[in-house]
Amino acid sequence: MKYRPKLDSAPKVIAKGQGKVAEKIIEIAKEHHLHIHNDPDLIEVLSQLDIKEEIPPELYIVFPELLSFVYALNRAESPPISGSPS
Repeated sequence: MKYRPKLDSAPKVIAKGQGKVAEKIIEIAKEHHLHIHNDPDLIEVLSQLDIKEEIPPELYIVFPELLSFVYALNRAESPPISGSPS
């Protein structure tokens, strides 16, 4: 998924696949330190979308929750900024 608030009206599918293709997508995501979220129900819905297709409005509530989770993970994994309180 990719979402650029100033450019996109909704998050878009940027990669998808099954089997070896899915394994390669996961490998590339890990190499770039991207979070991988495994949610079978969400995967079922997203697998029906095409590349570059925006998510349907029914999923708008799910993505802020996912982003919040990912941001929390990133904060927990990031080293403190020099000079900031610990």
